[in-house]
Amino acid sequence: MNATVPPGYRTVGEERLRELVGRGLPEFVAGQIIEHRPARTVTETDHILTLALTGNPAPVHSDIRFCEQTGRGRPLVCGMVTLGIVLGATVRSISGLTAANLALDGLRLENPVHVGDTLRAETEILTVRRSRSHPEHGVVTCRTNGYNQHDQRVITFTRAFLVPADPNSVRDATDY
Repeated sequence: MNATVPPGYRTVGEERLRELVGRGLPEFVAGQIIEHRPARTVTETDHILTLALTGNPAPVHSDIRFCEQTGRGRPLVCGMVTLGIVLGATVRSISGLTAANLALDGLRLENPVHVGDTLRAETEILTVRRSRSHPEHGVVTCRTNGYNQHDQRVITFTRAFLVPADPNSVRDATDY
């Protein structure tokens, strides 16, 4: 292959590249901020399926008349949908090689989300260290913020997860 391999890919054969998913310990830098793309528009299906799967009966999420009578105007999207979309947006670029999620802390739903809103995520890497109990892994702690199409922060949380200390050994063994 004559062309330079672009960041985010690796050569796996003649004229063949593989997109990288996730990162390993040496690929994280404390203080780094990652803007995750693409953004994702919340659909009615996202909302209704989450309500059905969780068994959430709250009228603020499902009853238009209730919402109108209580001054909301329209149903709020369930916070689990917001969390799922925003956290999910981070996986490909930071935690796709995760061996375990360790913590989800400080979750705040700061502004309402409705069907039709478009959400994007941004993550700041807070700490990076080798795991004391599993030295073949490292612990990454990060803060993720989710924003709507008006650049209002709608969700924030801190997350810790376990990643391989040697990401290439995992990628070679698993086709990632």
